[in-house]
Amino acid sequence: MPDKYELDLDKNTANYVPLSPLTFLRRSAAVYPNHPAVTHGNISHTYADVYGRSRRLGSKLASHGIGKNDTVAVLATNIPAIYDAHFGVPMAGAVLNTINTRLDAATIAFILDHGDAKAVITDTELSSVMKEALAQCSAKPLVIDVDDPAGSKGGRLGTVEYEDFIADGDPEFDWKLPDDEWDAISLNYTSGTTGNPKGVVYHHRGAYLLALGNVLAWNLGMHPRYLWTLPMFHCNGWCFPWTLAAQAGTSVCLRKVEPAEIFRAIDEDGVTNFCGAPIVLNMLINAKPEERRPLPCEIQVMTAAAPPPPAVLQKMEADGFKITHVYGLTESYGPAVMCAWHDEWNDLPDEERALKKSRQGVPYHVLDDLMIANPVTMQPVPKDAETMGEVMMRGNIVMKGYLKNPDASSESFADGWFHSGDLGVWHPDGYIALKDRSKDVIISGGENISTIEVEEILYKHPSILEAAVVGKPDDHWGETPCAFVVLKDGETASEDEIIAFCHDNMARYKVPKNVIFGDLPKTSTGKVQKFVLRERVKAQ
Repeated sequence: MPDKYELDLDKNTANYVPLSPLTFLRRSAAVYPNHPAVTHGNISHTYADVYGRSRRLGSKLASHGIGKNDTVAVLATNIPAIYDAHFGVPMAGAVLNTINTRLDAATIAFILDHGDAKAVITDTELSSVMKEALAQCSAKPLVIDVDDPAGSKGGRLGTVEYEDFIADGDPEFDWKLPDDEWDAISLNYTSGTTGNPKGVVYHHRGAYLLALGNVLAWNLGMHPRYLWTLPMFHCNGWCFPWTLAAQAGTSVCLRKVEPAEIFRAIDEDGVTNFCGAPIVLNMLINAKPEERRPLPCEIQVMTAAAPPPPAVLQKMEADGFKITHVYGLTESYGPAVMCAWHDEWNDLPDEERALKKSRQGVPYHVLDDLMIANPVTMQPVPKDAETMGEVMMRGNIVMKGYLKNPDASSESFADGWFHSGDLGVWHPDGYIALKDRSKDVIISGGENISTIEVEEILYKHPSILEAAVVGKPDDHWGETPCAFVVLKDGETASEDEIIAFCHDNMARYKVPKNVIFGDLPKTSTGKVQKFVLRERVKAQ
């Protein structure tokens, strides 16, 4: 019997359009053409300007033969050109590959070759590393230089500067939506802590949904003034270039993340929102008096990356910052899980409230499902806040897969779930809490030790600014915790004092046997590079 709900009810151009975040810019340019979209020092672009600039960029790329599934790489700090590229590159049908500005030349060369870059837009301040990368790679992309007035000038590597390149582009470029919303929109590379980085492919549908998911998760109203403390190269800035276009927000560009600059931007540029890793939060609560300015209002902050210590969250909120805690990975377009807040938690004592907020939480509105499960049996763990398992996700904001790496894609999607590699527990109320990366768990004498739990205690020590814990090989126990700490300016603490503090605040087997003082190696997004610390302790 024919299905009455399918008969003669086919998709057509009147009732079906592929989802793409490019439509957000088109709408805001039509509805709010004169509203500021991007500010950068003395530079200000309205939504009409950005739409025109993006179309010019798309038309120029197309005139150079760049189209569907061609890769356009960008190596730049948070400047207007990289915001333009989030729209202009996919308007040409191409795929945007924003590259981590802290990578070495060999890794950048690998990315350019692996992604088959046809063009690269490069900030001249970073020209020395890009020059070396271009010399090492096989790809011979079109090179477009960006001379940012606020940046240090390096040598030009191409034959054209970005503003000149788009100047004679077509502001009425007739860009098209993707044929299929599953078409790739961007390519983001993982940090590559072991071996070469993997290329994570995003599609238009996922980018559209995550952009709107950010609005819902943050209760983001119209016209926010958003400070770019988060790199736009990281998961496409957690898809916030597209989120801001949806809400006609203003992107306040920031080349360098420094406490004084953040406080200045809040005061002078009217910033209402920003995102950042816990390292940014820690930087602000420990800012020097001369770097601070009074907050004109409550500032909304979204934080993710390494799980934020409750002590840091507590201090941030005491300083007037309202924190929304989210969690995700490059493979989930950025944040996919949020600590959805309950009003009754506002009445809890400060420390208990911070503990609630430090949990990763529940799925974003646009993530289909989330669970903590045994990765071998795929059985969900009990919701007892104690049994550890692996964080699993599935839904439209999980990547298409890893570029040119079918084995890694298949492994990550085993049993119909995305396997995150993160370990956590499930609380009785359904909220998840991370305990470690699977590779970071310390197994000492048969006991599993969560490095995150030990770090949370260390952050409570009044003299400690930053802390990281890794396993140190031990002939008797297999491995034991080793703490790396950074002390606050003007503070002192000895190894014995810190170990004694740990003895007073945690189970004996979790106490670090060694404490090493010094700076912590970090990724560009503020995550501590624990593989570097593990190599250090092995070498001792």
